[in-house]
Amino acid sequence: MNQYIYRAIPVQKLDWSRVRTQVGQGRLVAAIDVAKDLQFMALMREDRSVIHTVKWSHPDHTRHLTECLGELGAERIEAVMEPSGTYGDALRGCLRAAGIGVYRVSPKKVHDAAEVYDGVPSMHDAKAAYVIGRLHLEGVTRLWVEPDDQRRRLQVQLNRLADARDRAQRLSSRLEALLARHWPEGPRLMDSQSVSWLQLLAGYGDPAAVAADRDEAAALLRRVGGQRLKAAKIEALLASATNTVGMRCMEIEAERLRELAAEQIDLRRRCRSLERALAREVPHDGGLEAQSRAVGTVTAVVLRCALGGVDAYPNAASYAKAAGLNLKERSSGKHRGQLKLTKRGPGVVRFYVYFAVLRLVAHDGPAQAWYRAKVTRDGGLTGPAIGALMRKLIRALWHVGHGEAFDETKLFGVVRQERAA
Repeated sequence: MNQYIYRAIPVQKLDWSRVRTQVGQGRLVAAIDVAKDLQFMALMREDRSVIHTVKWSHPDHTRHLTECLGELGAERIEAVMEPSGTYGDALRGCLRAAGIGVYRVSPKKVHDAAEVYDGVPSMHDAKAAYVIGRLHLEGVTRLWVEPDDQRRRLQVQLNRLADARDRAQRLSSRLEALLARHWPEGPRLMDSQSVSWLQLLAGYGDPAAVAADRDEAAALLRRVGGQRLKAAKIEALLASATNTVGMRCMEIEAERLRELAAEQIDLRRRCRSLERALAREVPHDGGLEAQSRAVGTVTAVVLRCALGGVDAYPNAASYAKAAGLNLKERSSGKHRGQLKLTKRGPGVVRFYVYFAVLRLVAHDGPAQAWYRAKVTRDGGLTGPAIGALMRKLIRALWHVGHGEAFDETKLFGVVRQERAA
């Protein structure tokens, strides 16, 4: 196996006129190892030979580099890089402005090829650029398609909702910790996300203050909780405020409890507002609207933002594969490994599909019946049944995105046979 020396020169010292003569009129690959600051690029011919490996400081020299690349005069220039968060976004924009096509390569493929070309398992920036170029010339990359304006709008709205929910979860955890100190009985009687519970904490904070103003506190709970909050639960909560074993609240600690509860209420309102904003985007797309009716607006938007439209996938199996819900097996000789989910796609998709499945099995229907039967067959294990339903649901959503109505019974062959009989 040939040894290769990975030596990079700064872009400021590169003689671009000489590079132009070395490139000629053939195909040129610009294989880029993306980073936050110092980036590397291997300029590679179609015969796999490297003209130069270049390094530069991003963003200081990025525009100059891409403009020089566009002026090399090659018949076709192809840039290829890994998806590295947002670090490569500005570079991709400059490359497109210079008329250069951009391709993406899987980071897993780059990692796995570390030892393939030089027999050395190490990996560093200059070598990564070389490996990326070789993989591209071997045809394992794909054209980088930028999201359209609608998908970008949905992504912004989704990020706003995710930020609000993350903050609400953090505040809920802090509030729970303080209540464990000052009013441990309260969370056992009331749901931590109950509006009436949060309103009570926002108004009083200190359980001693609730006990001192018992009548007004009871009136607040009845007004906010309505008929769903039973009188017995109100009485038990007020009694716990009087007899709590919690540590006495200082005024500043009670103020902190009130702040956290009030902010939690505000964040709940913001989340609902952002969900309505997402819903307003949905009717502009038939496939997205159909998926939202099947699994909810937020889940449908997550699928669109993370995976793109269903039209980009030739069949339901490829859609499931993009979501990381296809199966993998590790077997050798007499050893037969278990089938497991690859989990290679965006984790956020599996997160929302998981909860969509939980909602599906929570009500009486074919999904619940199938789920219970499989759990029984598997000796009480719920994980395999949930995973199987996730795979069924994601494939069904591909069909829904193409205009078919969502029918829960179509997920299960046995149910179809029973209906036909």
